[in-house]
Amino acid sequence: MTSRDPHYYVQGVLEQNRRILAKAITLIESAHHEHKSSAHTIVDSLLPHTGKAVRLGITGVPGAGKSTFIESLGMRLLEQGHRVAVLAVDPSSKRSGGSVMADKMRMDRLAGAERAFIRPSPSGDTLGGVAHKTRETMLVCEAAGFDVIIVETVGVGQSETTVASMVDFFLVLMLAGAGDEIQGIKKGILELADAVAVNKADGDNIQKAEKASKDYEMALHYLNPATPSWTPPVLTCSALNMTGIDKIWQTVLEHRTKLTETGELELKRKQQAIDWMWTLVEAGLKERFYKRPGIKKLIHNVTKKVEHGKLVPTTAAYELLDCLDNTH
Repeated sequence: MTSRDPHYYVQGVLEQNRRILAKAITLIESAHHEHKSSAHTIVDSLLPHTGKAVRLGITGVPGAGKSTFIESLGMRLLEQGHRVAVLAVDPSSKRSGGSVMADKMRMDRLAGAERAFIRPSPSGDTLGGVAHKTRETMLVCEAAGFDVIIVETVGVGQSETTVASMVDFFLVLMLAGAGDEIQGIKKGILELADAVAVNKADGDNIQKAEKASKDYEMALHYLNPATPSWTPPVLTCSALNMTGIDKIWQTVLEHRTKLTETGELELKRKQQAIDWMWTLVEAGLKERFYKRPGIKKLIHNVTKKVEHGKLVPTTAAYELLDCLDNTH
């Protein structure tokens, strides 16, 4: 088999060949049309070998020590015999020049470990495009034998929702000294949380961390939990001192056990797969719409009419959509 044959990548991934795994992910991330068919074959062929890993999403407020936390958790999991892959959803990577690479450098111990794999997300024009690649990368890593997949948000805003939509457990890292800061936290982010962890609970900060955890517990009390049968706990930890890390991992496992017993985990993953499919359909329709012959000229003309009050937006929208029936 040659590197042009998709089954070369399938076999290499299943054999846990890290070099071929990295090449397979690069192929999946490629925007070249000729690579898409091979990428689909690779992912489809590997799909039966996926689904057993713990999928953990992690986000955090600025300064929460997310990289240190992920490295501390990852190193502890390696000690327990796990194989850990860290992936990232970063809608800002195109502008920032690759903030994920900086994270990788900060996680140098984990990045250098034999049973760990850290993969920066590709730059993308849309968050959905980045998420699409991250989802498929997650499946390929599972097929390569990584039994814990950590998906982190590097950007801000919508990326939290995107990561929560592809994982089993979503952890939100917070800082001590909440107080008035809690007012600035997006309600939507806390609603996504399966657990909140107040990091940097060490030294003189321990009492502040305990107070912050009470504040977050109060805030969560008034929100609808992400899962009906699970009440999100608020925990404290110090990624620097490696305290509280085991408790957080135990919480992830307790959540997994509970949702497996109730059947909610299976239902959640099925719904995530269906939602993913429709997200791709919508993205594909939009892409094909703009590639229609003459559509750019029509958009320009219609936009000018709306801008000058000669056409109402509703009529303009239907006029543009009608071109789907009139062009081939």
